[in-house]
Amino acid sequence: MVLWAMAPEGARLFSWALALSALLATLLAVLLARLLLDQYWKYMELKSIPGFSPWYPLLGNALLFERDGEAFFRQMMNYFEDFRNVPLLQLWVGPLPYVILYHPDTIEVVLSSSKHITKSRPYEFLHPWLGKGLLTSTGGKWRSRRKMLTPTFHFTILEDFLEVMNEQANILVQKLEKHVDKEPFNCFFYITLCALDVICETAMGKSIGAQHNKDSEYVRAVYRMSVLIQERQKSPWLWPDFLYHMSRDGREHYRNLKILHSFTDNLPVSRRKHYVSLIISSKGHDTTAAAMNWCIYLLARYPEAQRKVHRELDDVFGDSDRNITMDDLKQLRYLDCAIKEALRLFPSVPFFARTLLEECYIRGFRIPKGVEAIIMAYVLHRDPDVFPEPEEFRPERFFPENAAGRHPYAYVPFSAGPRNCVGQRFAQMEEKAILATILRRFRVESTQQRDQLGTVGELILRPNKGIWIQLKNRSSSGS
Repeated sequence: MVLWAMAPEGARLFSWALALSALLATLLAVLLARLLLDQYWKYMELKSIPGFSPWYPLLGNALLFERDGEAFFRQMMNYFEDFRNVPLLQLWVGPLPYVILYHPDTIEVVLSSSKHITKSRPYEFLHPWLGKGLLTSTGGKWRSRRKMLTPTFHFTILEDFLEVMNEQANILVQKLEKHVDKEPFNCFFYITLCALDVICETAMGKSIGAQHNKDSEYVRAVYRMSVLIQERQKSPWLWPDFLYHMSRDGREHYRNLKILHSFTDNLPVSRRKHYVSLIISSKGHDTTAAAMNWCIYLLARYPEAQRKVHRELDDVFGDSDRNITMDDLKQLRYLDCAIKEALRLFPSVPFFARTLLEECYIRGFRIPKGVEAIIMAYVLHRDPDVFPEPEEFRPERFFPENAAGRHPYAYVPFSAGPRNCVGQRFAQMEEKAILATILRRFRVESTQQRDQLGTVGELILRPNKGIWIQLKNRSSSGS
């Protein structure tokens, strides 16, 4: 009797469940159809632009991508070099259409505009790590944070920061001393930890001693997060949060996120703590460390350029071991050119993207509103019409007389236009100060070939296999 009495109620619940399932299935079908239709119309609007193949609905070109970081970077750079003479390319990552730009005039259309300052949608995957800081925010929030941060890089404040840079550079040199006249070693993390100490001490006024903790869990987490985020960006099936959190990569992302957040949460409180997240977010992660490593590598591989740096350092400092001043940095013109040339060959951020908020025309092609634009700095900087023999390291390219008349958007290591890097003066000063301190003391050598670097372009351009160098004391090496 009881079972018989409950039967109608059970039937009603079952009917409700069926109706709800049908409704959800209908909504899903409508959303899917809308997404497919939107993608189809965008595809038709962009079909005149050369593109990648194969292309699939919803997935775009994502199945084409190599999964390994080194292989993916090599794959993309080979594609773009093959299409060097094509004005622009289209690429689909899942349902998102991109136009790929790597010529100065095409890049200028986007970067010179005050309209196209919104970061591309895949930058949203940085929010759990960096929040909506200067790097990832847009619109009014970006403008207010930029305005707040700009005074931090005023000349008089930068001069105060130089004291910290000298202190940390001297610690770095002491750490490197043990490698003099020894076997080749990987200098990448030595320089990275020095840069981390600089950024944290200038932000807080207190050192965190990263250089004294070589096995830094924080640094390892930064680079692992870079790998995970890029993998997610190129894998549209990992975009939905609920799917990502269930995946192996999602669980590893969460573990590394805890390490990174605990690092910043445990920093000492000071009157400048308010700026920590802003300064770290404005860099994203350590672009200056990458730039210094690439410059060391190139000077080690091009001894004549290194000799010119040494002669300049001797002219400025003689035999003195005094700290570097702002006036000294102004006189280090050849070193400045060497850093610029290293950033040409190995830009710390090899590509970056914007969402086009209004229709525009690029080389006669109509680009509709909502398309993402990727600026390929790594390819742009290798344009043989602008930089003859582009793979050669020639600091002289940046002598004033040689750079005169060059297209203003042919070289964009710090982006350009209204959303250029607010911290570029800080970065350039840090790179010159630390590299000058290293090169005043040592001569650097390397037998590592370019194809042995394992270059990957995740959030920054880095050598997956490290930078392997040998050190000689200049006083005993005759240089």
